[in-house]
Amino acid sequence: MAAIDVSVIIVSWNTREYLHNCLTSIYDETDGVLFEVIIVDNASHDGSANMVRTEFPQVVLIKNGENRGFAAANNQGMKVAQGRYLLLLNPDTLVRDGAVQKSVAFADENASCAVVGIRNEFVDGSLQRNCFCFASVFNLLVSAIGLHEAFPGSHFWGRERLTWWDYGSTRNVDCVAGCYMLVRRTAVNLVGAMDETYFMYGEEMDWCWRFHHNGWTVLYYPGARVVHYGGAASSQNAAAMRIAHRKSLLRFIEKRQGRVAGILARAILAISGLLRLVYWMFRGMIGSGAARRHSRQKIRQAVTMAFGY
Repeated sequence: MAAIDVSVIIVSWNTREYLHNCLTSIYDETDGVLFEVIIVDNASHDGSANMVRTEFPQVVLIKNGENRGFAAANNQGMKVAQGRYLLLLNPDTLVRDGAVQKSVAFADENASCAVVGIRNEFVDGSLQRNCFCFASVFNLLVSAIGLHEAFPGSHFWGRERLTWWDYGSTRNVDCVAGCYMLVRRTAVNLVGAMDETYFMYGEEMDWCWRFHHNGWTVLYYPGARVVHYGGAASSQNAAAMRIAHRKSLLRFIEKRQGRVAGILARAILAISGLLRLVYWMFRGMIGSGAARRHSRQKIRQAVTMAFGY
């Protein structure tokens, strides 16, 4: 029996329609490589698992009795995967123009690369930025002040989110987002699986950091693309996801830079959140209608930033 080139691992939580369309796109667009698809369902209650069983019986389905989070569920999929590459793919994506075989071919040509990320697009075809520098106290401060937005063309101030880059070239990057993340099996065997103490967010950054520290590279490849809707699962409980994001960010900074850095990062988030809270409370008082509703949303986000960890 021929070896499987890539194991596509999709973690799903109540994303039935997105998942159906994602699976359809995989089978329609993938050719020239041997692949398997593994779905890890995190206790969905929308019929996702039954849809997979009925309409995609060739898929390997793992159904959890509870939501174990993104990292742990991906690790479950990796344990049963047989491919020489592991493709972590979000259910709210659509594979386009043979992206899987193109990214596998690119990875085969770059033997020192542990991770490949590709061009992510919104539904309208516009660029969705999916490459980042590692989180740090300094990068967090720049982001909190908004200097990356004030000077998007600056290599220095736009460093964390690479705001100056047009994504038109192949590039070594610190990390890529986990919505489409092709990972070399041999690199995983050396570095280990995802850190399951991250429930959601931060796990792919942590993983990329470990790959870098073990001599591997992470590459962005513009020659393949995927549509990413974004927020299919996280939008179902936005407040909890914002808290999870903050906790993961702080965990990564403390893990990488130490306890003092973690304390400084918490202080930056708290001060920034409080300043935003005061600002949006004032805006809410003087605004009306839609402006007040927008202010209430921003107030909730500010409270999460200041106190949600």
